[in-house]
Amino acid sequence: MPNARATHLTRRGILAAGGALGLGAALTACGDDDAKSGGSDDKAAAPSGPWSFKDDRGTTVKLDKVPTSIVAFTGVAAALHDYGVQVKGVFGPTTTKDGKPDVQAGDLDVDKVTVLGNEWGKLNVEKYATLAPELLVTTTFDTAGTLWSVPEDSKDKVAKLAPSVAISVFDRQLTQPLQRMWELAESLGADMKAKKVTDAKAAFEKAAARLRAAAKAKPEIRVLAGSASAELFYVSGTNLSVDLEYFKALGVNFVEPSEDAKKATGGWFESLSWENVDKYPADVIIMDDRASTIQPADITEGTWKQLPAVKAGQVIARSPEPILSYDKCTPLLDNLAEAIENAKKVG
Repeated sequence: MPNARATHLTRRGILAAGGALGLGAALTACGDDDAKSGGSDDKAAAPSGPWSFKDDRGTTVKLDKVPTSIVAFTGVAAALHDYGVQVKGVFGPTTTKDGKPDVQAGDLDVDKVTVLGNEWGKLNVEKYATLAPELLVTTTFDTAGTLWSVPEDSKDKVAKLAPSVAISVFDRQLTQPLQRMWELAESLGADMKAKKVTDAKAAFEKAAARLRAAAKAKPEIRVLAGSASAELFYVSGTNLSVDLEYFKALGVNFVEPSEDAKKATGGWFESLSWENVDKYPADVIIMDDRASTIQPADITEGTWKQLPAVKAGQVIARSPEPILSYDKCTPLLDNLAEAIENAKKVG
């Protein structure tokens, strides 16, 4: 599953197939499939020059100048912010009920962006239009290129207002979308040679080496990726999810849902009743950290509290929709490495 939220949304039938969204003909010319598939045509584009970028749907967006009126899914906006690219508007979980930045907002100054929808699947089209958008940027979690969090019932209206770029986080390791976001930020004028940026990438590589070493030193430690709702506990499979696929490639020993369960959910996850939450032995549990899910400290189910990993205090957070900057992904690696380094075999 791409993430526990994606899992839940797939379960509810929210993620729709049906192809990539069309681009507004008056705003962009598309279909230059001869552009390099690895990134933009002009990564060092000046603010006054033409701009183009080939996204992970194979769609090339071309504009007369580098876009500055950008609207993005909150997590994407947070990644671009880390590279110095600012957006005008965001859609997706941005602030919590108490007005604080949502976990997916990263270091965004949420008071300086226009929030077009503060939850998944909400985007106020009329408000979006007032921003005179030049570009919409989000991710995609399927092969059809469905734009993440763009409402199905208004996607055509959204497409007519500005072209879109999608970075795929489906069935690939974390390093791939990280590189693509890097390329997009660079094309939008970010200084990728800035010390903050290069230091962050170096720290990510160091953290990856640490996680690889931790997994190699303790191959017996079994890690389960979970997500909690009031009714069910979800166990994520490692295939399809950018973070779990990468952690697995580094050697982390993950608990995998049964094949029958994965077939029933498109390969993403298995849903368990709280009475059966102990189905899979685990030494470390990494839990979905998004506001839409129940956090470990708030789980009241007695069966959860009796899990060996829970009793041992071997539960950490997981970000199923990671902010795709090296700065924000480094802690994900370090935290899991530390958990494995300190874990006792309890499962």
